[in-house]
Amino acid sequence: MAHPLLEAVKPVAEAVGGELVEPGGLAEGDIPLVWEGELVGGFRVPGLHGALQRMLHALEKEAGRPLAELSREEKQRAVHQLDLAGAFTLRRAVEEVADALGISRFTVYNYLNSAGASPPDRCP
Repeated sequence: MAHPLLEAVKPVAEAVGGELVEPGGLAEGDIPLVWEGELVGGFRVPGLHGALQRMLHALEKEAGRPLAELSREEKQRAVHQLDLAGAFTLRRAVEEVADALGISRFTVYNYLNSAGASPPDRCP
């Protein structure tokens, strides 16, 4: 049976695309997981590879339906939330977000420009 701390952290690791590692497998940049003074494992933070897809998947899961089926207002909130998360600093993010939302790149840019004026509520 896995250690209780590892069991508790496992859903977080899965949600953010991270990885739990054995105590002997810790590498530089891993976060040590210590329970009552004992190293029981580590948390490996995910790299940027696949980060946008993880963000889009999280939004879709939160919405409970494909992103392309969201209303216009929900798509605007999704773009705003992705912007706050830094998604648009990634290469080709606008194109991938446009494809996922079923809108044009131009529309994504419009949503980004309008979000600066009055930030919408959290994504659906």
